[in-house]
Amino acid sequence: MNFISPLYGVFLVSVLGIYWNVPDRQLKLWTLLLASLVFYSSLNIQYLPLLLVLTFLNYRLGLELGQSKYLEKISQNANNSSEEWQLAQSDWNQRKLKILCLGIFINVFILLGFKYFNPLLTLVLNLSDEPQGNFFKFVAPLGISFFTFECIAYLIDVYRGAPATRQFLKFAAYKLFFAKLISGPITRYHHLATQLQNQQIPSVDRCSEALWLIARGAIKKGIFADNLGIFVDLCFGNLQRAGSLDLWLAIIAYGLQLYLDFNGYVDIARGSALLFGLVLPENFDFPYFSTSIADFWRHWHMTLGDWLRNYLYFPLGGSRKGLIRTCINLLIVMLIAGIWHGSAWGFVVWGGIHGLALIVHRLTKTVSDRSPIVAGFWRNPIGIIFAWFITQLMVFTAWIWFRLPNIQDSTLVIQHLWGRNADAQFAQKVYVEALNLSQPQMCWLLLAIAVVMLVTYIFKKGLKVEFSWPIKLVFVPLCFYAVWLFAPEGGLPYIYFDF
Repeated sequence: MNFISPLYGVFLVSVLGIYWNVPDRQLKLWTLLLASLVFYSSLNIQYLPLLLVLTFLNYRLGLELGQSKYLEKISQNANNSSEEWQLAQSDWNQRKLKILCLGIFINVFILLGFKYFNPLLTLVLNLSDEPQGNFFKFVAPLGISFFTFECIAYLIDVYRGAPATRQFLKFAAYKLFFAKLISGPITRYHHLATQLQNQQIPSVDRCSEALWLIARGAIKKGIFADNLGIFVDLCFGNLQRAGSLDLWLAIIAYGLQLYLDFNGYVDIARGSALLFGLVLPENFDFPYFSTSIADFWRHWHMTLGDWLRNYLYFPLGGSRKGLIRTCINLLIVMLIAGIWHGSAWGFVVWGGIHGLALIVHRLTKTVSDRSPIVAGFWRNPIGIIFAWFITQLMVFTAWIWFRLPNIQDSTLVIQHLWGRNADAQFAQKVYVEALNLSQPQMCWLLLAIAVVMLVTYIFKKGLKVEFSWPIKLVFVPLCFYAVWLFAPEGGLPYIYFDF
């Protein structure tokens, strides 16, 4: 069931009709849970039992982490000495830590098992004389990366003192909520549980905002991302024939495609959730206008960045243990981010590049803090433009390994970025026959998309101007009509379904 499909529209309207017409809060939770099971079954039914088992396991582990009956018993006994109390507290803390480690191990094992089973099997088969084949090939469950990261976040939050839920139905409805199940945004349980507890029918302006989010998400994904994706697939699928300019255009197009594809998905997810009275966190905030790599990660895939900071970077020591340790922590975090995205070496390279970029930024910031001249340069218009340029050049170049995680392919692209002429048939097959565009027209198209993003950024961030809800409602059917007209037939799968 694709987000951009009439079937999803019928599904969403049907679930909303049932959800807001059942009076009991428990029945509302059952409606959400059953709808989510139906939604996931339409995409990946064979892994539904696995998600249900993982949901129950994490629920039970959370209960174990949240229980402290032994401590309560000790505290109620007035005859206990302070030494006995401290000993009991120490025992309980050790038990909690063991439960937490067990929970993290289960979730990480499941995640890495699915992501790395195939590469390890291929390695073993290559080292042995056994015939190779696809018989044992596993396809990872859709959304398993987001699912396990949310579970780990919940267990750590409970370990740190947040209350563990005693309502499995509410926890399952949160974990399996169809709007965010497949590709996020990564949402903390306690943030959503509060909203599930206090359900109110959305107001007219909220409903218009929800429909606007869905409509603009459909535009980003169906028209912009999918049409750019056709060009990207043609270029990166013909690396030997593409010229240097073609590859640069494909790199820029992929960066825009990835952003518009993922951002469009999240817009539809947030709009769908808002119709149920639930506010999901934003995941993007104009990342391609960032002037540093640290700023980029505060605006790109923000819920993943927040997860990495709170559950990995800070526990490693953050920036509290000196500059060298800070740099090491940054590199470790970004390497893990790369591994989280996929099992191929290209994702590790991508994470390593971002880690090194963050280290360079941290070192540059340290020098700037000690030198008023250097700090002044980064604050003047020339310095700001230069910082934006080198940041985005690094980001877009690193996308090569993200799009082509096979090291041989990505290396070939790097080698052909300069002085490479396209094959004589490439322009005919790609630009004329497939796209009905010339190479200069493709340049202008990418520039036009960038200008639209810039204008949107100026109005929203600079001038703080937003459409009123009646105007949004007028544009909603126009957006859907435009998607119906201009989206490529069949569409392309969401990119982050692979992660």
